[in-house]
Amino acid sequence: MEYLKVNGKLVELNEDGFLVHPEEWSEDVARAYGTLVNIDEFTDNHWRVIYYLRDYYERFRIAPMIRKLCKDTGLDLKEIENLFPPGPAKGACKVAGLPKPAGCL
Repeated sequence: MEYLKVNGKLVELNEDGFLVHPEEWSEDVARAYGTLVNIDEFTDNHWRVIYYLRDYYERFRIAPMIRKLCKDTGLDLKEIENLFPPGPAKGACKVAGLPKPAGCL
């Protein structure tokens, strides 16, 4: 198992780097993930995507399709890819504390 160190506490990650216990997510966990994927500073757009993903997942128990994510946040795919270098599925969902999306390699 891998761990992410957040404020002196170890947060357990699965073999794909996603949270084992999603209830441990916090903005500090998101920032710790950010350092792993070269996000130096979180902007309002980062938080818009993160909280959209969290809210969508909470309501539907699945991550949204990329097209829906873009439409509902007002950001295009390129902007989201720039915000989350590993990509919308792997990067943004990890940072948002969601489980690995179906179909994500």
